[in-house]
Amino acid sequence: MSQTLAAPVHSEIIIKKSRFIGCVQPMADRASAQAHVDALWKQHPGAAHICWALLAGGQSAAVDDGEPGGTAGRPMLDVLRHQDLEGVLATVVRYFGGVKLGAGGLVRAYTDCVAQALLHAPKVQLQRMATLQCLVPYALEGLLRREIEAAGAELLGVQHGSLVTLQLRLPQTQASAFVQRINDLGQGRVGWPDQLTGGS
Repeated sequence: MSQTLAAPVHSEIIIKKSRFIGCVQPMADRASAQAHVDALWKQHPGAAHICWALLAGGQSAAVDDGEPGGTAGRPMLDVLRHQDLEGVLATVVRYFGGVKLGAGGLVRAYTDCVAQALLHAPKVQLQRMATLQCLVPYALEGLLRREIEAAGAELLGVQHGSLVTLQLRLPQTQASAFVQRINDLGQGRVGWPDQLTGGS
């Protein structure tokens, strides 16, 4: 099962006077990653490059930011993949020290910087989430809201029509037991229009 990180972890290495400041952290999607990189530029206006790699399903990315193609973003992404991580952003801020490192030296520097941060990074199991939609008569809305809260599920939305439609998210491993419990309590008056849908 894939893991993600519990919190951001930083690392720093200096190679031939160039300073590499690395960070690995949990990150859900490319838009959030880009916003984080933009913020890094504000913190490090004098940096030569800010290279990054995001491992997040279909939103993964590898950015060399002006370094020779394939010497930064891709090696950083490979480090994340080897650790079986998901939903993780790796960034490396480089201050150029005046000495060129060559393609091999750059790959090593960016790889080492990310690998070093990951050594100390607390990892957590990534929980697959299920999104459920439930239709109930108005009389059962209060009961369902209490059950959602008791299960530690997240209520995503409620619509009131001829019936009340509640959308919720909870860990996939708990979904079928939750549906069974609600069906028992609702005594046949609960509808599930789009039965279990996966998602994270």
